[in-house]
Amino acid sequence: MRRAAQAARFANAELYLELSGGATGVSPEIITMSPVEPVQSGLADSGGKPPVVWLVTGYRAGERNQVIALGEALGWPFELKELDYRSTEFRTSLFRGSDLRGIRQDSSSPLVAPWPDLVISAGMRNEPVCRWIRDQQGGTTRIVHIGRPWAHLDHFDLIVTTPQYRLAEHPKVLQNTLTLHRVTPQRLEQEAVRWRKPFAQLPGPRTAVILGGNSGPYTLGPKNAHAIAQQVNAQARQRGGSLMISTSARTSPAVIDIFEREISAPHVLYRWRPEDTENPYFGMLALCDDLVVTADSISMLSEACATGKPVWMAPLGGYGYLMREDRDIPVDFRLSAWSYSLMMRWGHPRLSRDIRLVHQRLLEQGRVAWLGEPPAVSVSSSDDMERAVARVRALF
Repeated sequence: MRRAAQAARFANAELYLELSGGATGVSPEIITMSPVEPVQSGLADSGGKPPVVWLVTGYRAGERNQVIALGEALGWPFELKELDYRSTEFRTSLFRGSDLRGIRQDSSSPLVAPWPDLVISAGMRNEPVCRWIRDQQGGTTRIVHIGRPWAHLDHFDLIVTTPQYRLAEHPKVLQNTLTLHRVTPQRLEQEAVRWRKPFAQLPGPRTAVILGGNSGPYTLGPKNAHAIAQQVNAQARQRGGSLMISTSARTSPAVIDIFEREISAPHVLYRWRPEDTENPYFGMLALCDDLVVTADSISMLSEACATGKPVWMAPLGGYGYLMREDRDIPVDFRLSAWSYSLMMRWGHPRLSRDIRLVHQRLLEQGRVAWLGEPPAVSVSSSDDMERAVARVRALF
């Protein structure tokens, strides 16, 4: 199994930044840097020997970051466990209980004694593995699951979730407004120092534009990308500022090409690459004055809100379940998006998620605004991580 994410913690990563200053003509630049050490939250163990902690990382970037974020915030030593999944695993995991049949053990991180006191994980594929780990410890291992569980709640000690999953209230369920993340004041300070010189040519105010991609019934396609690019470009030129654009794993090449062609304001554009775990994303969060985030990604919205800076959400077009009922958002046809909207309407709620519930809560709290509207009045910080840490510690 490729372990690029793990290897990047011990090797320098080379980043390619495509810099453009519009009329200023800033040329591309190659930057080599060392990785960031994990930032501890300062929530140290209250006394005694800390529990043995395993982080069974998620197979999606957002889930993986949440798992690591909670592990770091606890302040306890932990081991990262990377799993290599069999191609048939997704179709069988719902029917398995406690086993390792869904992973290739020879190419996964070793799952051997000493067994952990605590396992933190996310994602359906990891559930049978986590339950198997607990069985090896005689049933005493605590399992903390982030997101939406697929097995019965009896199999977990704590679920840390957010509104889009629509989980019922339960003593084992912690309902947070936003997802857990690794954005801390310490990390932003470190990243600001690292990236201040490379971004020095960009005039202020600087707007970070964080691009996601297709998600559920919503599509970030050419029509939508064109509309967003025009809007952020016009705003930057009107203010005499610049744009710091970051793409993600779900951003299509066609969308990136549109932003490259249509942005004329001074800007920096980073093309996401799977090998680049050490990219300038956190530097952009640290050095921007405000942010525009495509509203498909709750993880990216969570990280943007954690900066304490004004955040605008850029709505995407979709079928049936519109992000904005009061605006005509361009819709790029995508068959799977149309099918997902039908599943949301007629299928079981467990088979889908409704990210509009998070949008609604953030708007009600005054923490975000839609792109094109006045910035949010309140940029208050969230206590989601502190509440999650307290609930995990209460298990011991």
